[in-house]
Amino acid sequence: MKPREQRDATADGVINRLRTRLAAVEGVTLYMQAAQDITVGARLAKTQFQYTLTDSDLNELNHWSAIFVDKLKGIQGITDVTTDQEDAGPRLNVTVNREVASSFGILPSAIDNTLDDAFGQRIVSTIFTSLNQYHVVLEVLPRFQTGPTVLQDIYLNSSNGRQVPLSTLTKSAITAAPIVINHQGMFPSTTISFNLKPGAALGDAVPAIQQLESTSGKPLSLVATFQGNANAFQAALSGELILVLAALIVIYIILGVLYESFIHPITILSTLPSAGIGALLLLIAVHMDLSVIAVIGIILLIGIVKKNGIMLVDFALEVERREGLSSDESIYQACVLRFRPILMTTMAALLGGVPLMLGSGTGSEIRQPLGYTIVGGLILSQLLTLFTTPVVYLYLDRLQRLLARPGGVPGTGLNSSTT
Repeated sequence: MKPREQRDATADGVINRLRTRLAAVEGVTLYMQAAQDITVGARLAKTQFQYTLTDSDLNELNHWSAIFVDKLKGIQGITDVTTDQEDAGPRLNVTVNREVASSFGILPSAIDNTLDDAFGQRIVSTIFTSLNQYHVVLEVLPRFQTGPTVLQDIYLNSSNGRQVPLSTLTKSAITAAPIVINHQGMFPSTTISFNLKPGAALGDAVPAIQQLESTSGKPLSLVATFQGNANAFQAALSGELILVLAALIVIYIILGVLYESFIHPITILSTLPSAGIGALLLLIAVHMDLSVIAVIGIILLIGIVKKNGIMLVDFALEVERREGLSSDESIYQACVLRFRPILMTTMAALLGGVPLMLGSGTGSEIRQPLGYTIVGGLILSQLLTLFTTPVVYLYLDRLQRLLARPGGVPGTGLNSSTT
């Protein structure tokens, strides 16, 4: 492909154009995926995402693999469904007709030995030389190995010395046999791979496949798991919420130790929801998914945005202790005097994310979600912080004073002695 700056289409866009044109070519089924320098799942298949079925029973695995392939093709948002199952190889099943063989005085073991001599590559001798040794292999000529009709050209001696064609003594049938049997964890496995349609998200495809699996009625011996990129997506998704909660808990503990309070850290953390909402709104506006990179941007916002609350709360508490001002006056002065440094630090971080958001060229796709989350989160949080943080500070400060007052009745603001 041309360099990214010389074309207006992404790799996925080119693949979508080629897919519609190549679908009309008879006799060819082509699967395409964008080449990546780093494969997250460290596993490659015909298409981008993998779903693996594992079973100890090969026949059961082949049966359910075909069912799952057909059902995955019906899921909205999934395309290019294919499998690594190769079970269309020709196989000749030869069954000995024992009644006919006994009428000629031929034992089944004689038929087995004849087939082994003809097609089994039996070693009948070894030739030794001064430097090497060579095995002598017995088999029929290659021209007699081309099809099931060759059984008519192989003869066995009957009990009366007559030559009997092998085809007279056996029944043969051509069936399908696996060419390759893949394994995972020492068990036979089949990997079903798929791509996503334009605009479809992996976060929608994975639950749809899991729903299909739960309603399919598959046996317990058949184990279905995601592999490769889909498995990495699941692992990242399962740890995101825990990661964000752990970050919030650590920040709360540090701020609680810093201000020697259980209430004021909540004031600082109240600035974070607006940042997360702003990031999500901008991602929705530009039609981008909440990818792992976007989640990293939201985690970065936790550290960037909370400094606004720290600057306000720290200044307000310091003024209260030093000058004895009320909570209303101290938070008002904090908003007035700290507006410039808050605006300067926010703009510095916001402008630092603009090149990530608007950048183009090779690898820009992976950087853009990070830039959009940072810019969107900082814009909305900056607009709301100076309005919401003072309100939260005042209400929580009143709550702290009420709880600290002896005999205070929460919810009334009055002492029991007064009532």
